[in-house]
Parts: sequence; C-alpha cells; structure tokens
Amino acid sequence: MNDDARTNIGTPAPTPDGPGSDELRDQVERTRDELGRTVEALAAKADIKAQAKEKTAAVKGQAAEKAVLVSEQIRETAGQAVQAVKDKTPDPLLEKTAQAAAHVRESAAKAGQYATDKTPDPLLERAGQAATAARANRTPLLVVGAAVAVFLLVRRSRGRRR
Repeated sequence: MNDDARTNIGTPAPTPDGPGSDELRDQVERTRDELGRTVEALAAKADIKAQAKEKTAAVKGQAAEKAVLVSEQIRETAGQAVQAVKDKTPDPLLEKTAQAAAHVRESAAKAGQYATDKTPDPLLERAGQAATAARANRTPLLVVGAAVAVFLLVRRSRGRRR
C-alpha cells in the first residue's frame, strides 16, 4: 500500500497547510451540491403522488379552458338561432306577441289585486303568518312535503297492481 494518510473512504487526507486543501474543499462542496441536486431530482421522479397532483391540475385546467370555449360556442350559436328566428318572424307577429304578454301580465296583476281586495283581513293576516313560518322553517316543511309525495306515489303504485 501507499504511505499517504487516507480518509475512511480511501481518498488521501488533505493536509491542513498543503497547497491543495482549498481546492479539495471547493471540489467537495461542488460534489455535495451536485449530489444534493441529483437526490432532489430522483426524489421528484419517485414522488408519484405529486406527479399525479400536477397531472390532475393540468387536466383540470385544460377541461376548464375547453368548457369556456364550448360555452362561448353555444352562446354564439344560440344568439345566431335567436337572430334567425327574429329575422324570419314577421314584425306584426312579434308586436302581437309582445302585446299578448303585456296583457297577460296586466290580467294576472289585476287578478291578484282582486283576490287581495276580496279576502277578509283576518285570513290575509293568517296567510302572512303561515308564509313567515314556512320561510323560517323550510327544512321541516320540505321533509314533510317529500314524505307526503312518497306516500302518495307508493299508494298510487299499489293501486295499479290490484
């Protein structure tokens, strides 16, 4: 063997005052940095969960972009269809339709006002209280309504079997 002093891993031990000790320290530091980067790169390749998250995020982004594109196309197509219908519909028919819609709204408002005028005040007050109570307790009201609907559907289906 050689008479040089050796470290545990087989490389010559640097002498503290030797001319190459600074150079060796720099080389060791560079090697450590390279090794650290290599380990980080290998760890990143082995981290499948992180890769899956990245892939999921990328696919999600692509899906969002596609959804925006498709919705824009649908809006454009719908706008073109509406315009085509308006172009093909005669103006007198459009006017009559608008007049009929206004007449229906007016009649509904009159009917509502008539019903309000003819309803006795105690009944209106009770109806208002019931509406307030229903708004305050929507969940139980919806549960009861769903239960009644299920009961009626079951009863109806049993009646058809007989």
